[in-house]
Amino acid sequence: MREIEELVARRAAAVRAGDAEALAADYLPGAVAFTMAPPLAHRGLTDPGSLRAWFATFASAVDYEVRELEVVAGGDVAFCHSLNRMSALPSGHPERFVLWFRSTVCLRRVAGVWRIAHEHTSVPFHMDGSFSAAVGLTP
Repeated sequence: MREIEELVARRAAAVRAGDAEALAADYLPGAVAFTMAPPLAHRGLTDPGSLRAWFATFASAVDYEVRELEVVAGGDVAFCHSLNRMSALPSGHPERFVLWFRSTVCLRRVAGVWRIAHEHTSVPFHMDGSFSAAVGLTP
């Protein structure tokens, strides 16, 4: 569905621009996100304050890319999943990191507008007993 693809593209551009307000505006009140950062569940996503604080941890702009986006929609409910790449220079660190991760977004159409009801991002981990994140993977 084109509207959802545009929402995902708009969000990627907002990450690259460091626009916390634009990112927060896409969430429904009561939306829940399971992100890579603690805690186990994030709520209050319509408040851009935590996103502003996250952007402030970087000494550079965040580069962000969405690949292999798949969208499924029916009625006023949809989900999409993708493989995403993020790269930035954390404050106080000498080198940029590059991280590929998985993203699933669940949406509801409210008053004719697609909004995010749930978001889940994750990094695979090694199943060898070390439980270390598999951050070296690329599609």
